[in-house]
Amino acid sequence: MAERNRRTVRDLRRTNRAAVLRRLYFDGPLSRQELGPLTSLSSGSVSNVVADLLGDGLVEEAGSVESDGGRPRTLLRVAPHSGSLIGVDVGETRVRVELFDLALTEVARAERPLDDEGHDVDRVVRHVLDGLAGVLDDAGLPAGRLVGIGVGVPGIVDHSTPGGTVVHGQTVGWDAVPLEDLLRRRLRRELPGLPSEVPLLLDNGARTMGQAEMWFGAGRGARDAVIALIGSGVGACVITDGLPYGGATSSAGEWGHTVLNMRGRRCRCGARGCLEAYVGAGAVLERWREAGGAPRGTDEESALAELLSVGSRAATSVLEETAEYLGAGIADLINLFNPERIVLGGWAGLALGPRLLPGVRRTAAEYALRYPAAGTAIELGRLGPDAVTVGAATLPLRRFLDAGGREEGHPRVALSAATGSVPHRE
Repeated sequence: MAERNRRTVRDLRRTNRAAVLRRLYFDGPLSRQELGPLTSLSSGSVSNVVADLLGDGLVEEAGSVESDGGRPRTLLRVAPHSGSLIGVDVGETRVRVELFDLALTEVARAERPLDDEGHDVDRVVRHVLDGLAGVLDDAGLPAGRLVGIGVGVPGIVDHSTPGGTVVHGQTVGWDAVPLEDLLRRRLRRELPGLPSEVPLLLDNGARTMGQAEMWFGAGRGARDAVIALIGSGVGACVITDGLPYGGATSSAGEWGHTVLNMRGRRCRCGARGCLEAYVGAGAVLERWREAGGAPRGTDEESALAELLSVGSRAATSVLEETAEYLGAGIADLINLFNPERIVLGGWAGLALGPRLLPGVRRTAAEYALRYPAAGTAIELGRLGPDAVTVGAATLPLRRFLDAGGREEGHPRVALSAATGSVPHRE
């Protein structure tokens, strides 16, 4: 019974810390007086938790505000430099690694290209490890200050396997790749200064981007939304009632592989007629070449920029057609999920969006049911091309906040489950 009571007290303490820390993180700076109603904690509990967080160095004073007839109220915020996060984007053309402070301000970055050898697993792991070593060295970061590492990857991410997260990336040739285990074993061997308890969390890149846009970008404040990633590949993060929807095997959101045209163009996944085979960056450029275009750019990003700038009849026709394909795909999202907001992101989505958005909205309205379409806003993402990397960093950040900033006796490591609702202002 005594042991049960001790666990209960410890759990309550962590819950109270998490409530205060999350409010300060997403809504701060706030005063102690404001934290009470926002967290439903008594003034005494708030004072105790704040004192605890100040003592751990996770919270700091951020000025003061005048109060009605009383003493000025001290404002509090999460201390940005009290911990660091790493986000990794295993993208289509490069592996990008970024080190952030707790406010998600970039401190250091490293990029490694993926060229002729593509997504060879050993090469990707090597790039991730080199990037991690590079940003830690550049920042001169003490390993104990690292809150965690998040990795966004292409494909379906299976968290249920006993040996760690497994990735099924059909379009990049990955079949049940035990990526978490590969990374952990190499981290222990090649970065021995990194504490073994530092969390390493993996998820689909579209889902990490979705979490970032919901927390800090164009999705903030929405409870039902779809965050769409458009690059060479096409994916989506579906948010229902504030939570990301994964489905039975965590594969929900493979929007790019919904069928747009029976017996249509061949997709990278091997099937025909997928949405990705029409609106993915490589597919758009292929249709431009078929229409007579001759891009001079040696990579997809420069070639897509050229398509947007040339102004030829062929280029204009391809872009108008792409807006129609994309609008039709978005109409499916509206009819299936009834979101209040659809956000277009990814490097190609952000490049094409300003030009295509009017046509996309018009086509979506034509193909979607009128009633749900009238309540859906279609917008561009606000976090830029680094949204997947920022989103990857939010994986350990969410775990850290949910644990109240620390495991008992260890202020830098959080061990609660990496689950939770999308934060929003009330």
